[in-house]
Amino acid sequence: MSDPVAKLRAAVRDVPNFPKHGIVFKDITPILVDAQLFRASIDVFLERCRGQKIDKIVGIDARGFLFGSAVAYELKVGFVPIRKKGKLPFKTETASYSLEYGDAEMEMHVDSINAGERIVLIDDLLATGGTSAAAAALIAKVGGELLEAQFLIELEFLHGRDKLQPTPVVSFLKY
Repeated sequence: MSDPVAKLRAAVRDVPNFPKHGIVFKDITPILVDAQLFRASIDVFLERCRGQKIDKIVGIDARGFLFGSAVAYELKVGFVPIRKKGKLPFKTETASYSLEYGDAEMEMHVDSINAGERIVLIDDLLATGGTSAAAAALIAKVGGELLEAQFLIELEFLHGRDKLQPTPVVSFLKY
């Protein structure tokens, strides 16, 4: 199996009934703990980003930090963390989003993106799209230009990409 995407797909572990009954969790830990697979996962993001004029990579708390910071490092651009409310120490912008069991909020430092900067959003998983849509709203709120949202995994049956329109969405492993 020489195709890196096929190798990544083969490594994703299904965990039934996690975090609750009826859900099949897509566990990426086997990718993270294997040096070659982890490198391959970063490389698929990098391949997509190369050749684009990108000022910063935004990663969503927490697994988006793993991929996004490595991509930012390789591209020699800044990395912006978007975190759950109450985790950032400086003045923040906030965006709300809905979860199946209530509402939540994401935050980003107000000075982390300058108006007009070209941004790529990276996270591990696109499911219902609420978290990613909140991140996109934060980027727009401070004047960033969201070029693309990229995900290692997309659960297509949940139609999360619809919440990110008109932003282009790229996912490497689709279920």
